[in-house]
Amino acid sequence: MTGVIIINKPQGITSFGVVARLRKILGEKRIGHSGTLDPMATGVMTVLLGGATRFCPLLPDHNKAYEGVFRLGITTDTLDITGNILSEKPVNVTPGEVSAAAAKFMGEITQIPPMYSAVSVGGRRLYELAREGEEVERPERTAFVYLLETAKSEGENEYTIRVECSSGTYIRTLVSDIGEALGCGAALTALKRTKANGFTLADASDLPENGDEEGAQALRSKILAVDSALKKYPALSVTGAQAARFSNGGALLLERVQNCAAKGYYRVYGPGDVFCGIGENDGGDSLKVIRVYREI
Repeated sequence: MTGVIIINKPQGITSFGVVARLRKILGEKRIGHSGTLDPMATGVMTVLLGGATRFCPLLPDHNKAYEGVFRLGITTDTLDITGNILSEKPVNVTPGEVSAAAAKFMGEITQIPPMYSAVSVGGRRLYELAREGEEVERPERTAFVYLLETAKSEGENEYTIRVECSSGTYIRTLVSDIGEALGCGAALTALKRTKANGFTLADASDLPENGDEEGAQALRSKILAVDSALKKYPALSVTGAQAARFSNGGALLLERVQNCAAKGYYRVYGPGDVFCGIGENDGGDSLKVIRVYREI
């Protein structure tokens, strides 16, 4: 079983838990995903099956989009409502002031990854160290926020937030920084990823509660071809002989390949639009093989 399936991750389960459940339901051992979501978070999760897992590092870093809710006046050790409360302060800000504070985080920003995250420091995950009560220095990371909107929600001191950002942006940290700028603190209370890797919630399938055959068949019908997740790379067609050579790991002379003048990665297709894999023009005289597609 080889392909890509977009899952609408439910709340209360880890990304690893989603993979474990899919292994059981689909009977496929080789399963990976393109980006971790916190257990509290829901939404778009790109899952790769079988031979598609080899293409995970090649998935383009499309921008991601989120919708969430945060509460002003509290801070927690996890930066969200699931953690231990560290402080509580009175809130004396208007919705306009919240929007103004949030606007300062548009564009290129720097963030420090939260301790409760999957980032590795010294060979250990930060969340492992955090659970042991240890806090370590984390290097700043650069991210880019393309859109950031806030609005008053129905809950007391609660606001909705909508974000479009680069891959690797921590929404928990973003909310915490907004709260700090307002002087009262803030913690995320809900989060939904609405877009990732070029896919949206409209492409996503719910995760079945159990592994009955009906649920398995429903998921199998939603499996997409591997190259559907690689459309950011331009496509090029090659002859049958070239396709055979490429599929066996052989580079192709660029002078014999059409529409491949620019440097970069390409989706390579043989006769009949059969996907062969990903090749790269690195400025040399040949299209190098980066990854060969094989069904498993």
